[in-house]
Amino acid sequence: MQALHLVTTWPVEHVTAAIVTPDSIATVGDTERRYRLASLTKPMVGWAIAIAVEEGVLELDAPLRFAEAPPGATMRHLLAHAGGFGFDSGSPMAAVARRRIYSNVGIERAADELAGAAEMAFDRYVTEAVWEPLGMRSTALRGSPAHGAESTSHDMALFVAEMVRPRLIDGATYHDVISPQFPDLAGIVPDVGRFDPCPWGLGVEIRGAKAPHWTGRANSPATFGHFGGSGSMMWVDPSIDTGVVALTNRPFQEWRDEALTLWPQFADAVVAERRTAT
Repeated sequence: MQALHLVTTWPVEHVTAAIVTPDSIATVGDTERRYRLASLTKPMVGWAIAIAVEEGVLELDAPLRFAEAPPGATMRHLLAHAGGFGFDSGSPMAAVARRRIYSNVGIERAADELAGAAEMAFDRYVTEAVWEPLGMRSTALRGSPAHGAESTSHDMALFVAEMVRPRLIDGATYHDVISPQFPDLAGIVPDVGRFDPCPWGLGVEIRGAKAPHWTGRANSPATFGHFGGSGSMMWVDPSIDTGVVALTNRPFQEWRDEALTLWPQFADAVVAERRTAT
């Protein structure tokens, strides 16, 4: 896959990437190098909670029992950044389901709720429910469930494969995770822009009609994924049955403008290559 080698031109010291299809995983770089994932952690929180819902540990739309949150907030609100919390503030900034406010605190409270309901530390739950079944042996949580995971591209390609064709959750749950929640909400994608509406799934951002965006112009509106302050990103485009992950060791803020040009170029090349192949 020629598109994959575009990442080697990025202005970073280290980069490792993968293109994932239902039948293959193509990689470039040191697949065993460990990287800080930052907010790429959030989709894995969403997956762990989806599994917990299927197991009957908790419900997406029931009142929260263990986590502190504004009145009326549910797990669905927290995972979709609709719980009213600020970015890193434990004090609500808005009523529930009024604005899409990207929030680390909301994700942390979601993890607290799962830990309380499961009577198990969140890092243990996500390890046993997600990482171990997928064979992600080099992935660990070092701090906040919103941004504290570390992993390798080998492991993250396995998670992207799960996002392309899930085997840990059933089809109905998967559809819920990757579908817009509270679809009319406006909000800001940090460091990208304000969008109205600003679609989000359960732990994953959904591209929708956002423009400009960190995914490519050729990506379908159904594309979902996440990027992180670590300078890394991953997405899945159901229209081409393909996902990508690219991990770097250069903080996003140090090359923001370049990343928001290079990431979409890479995405467009992947989409073009996949459409030609199929």
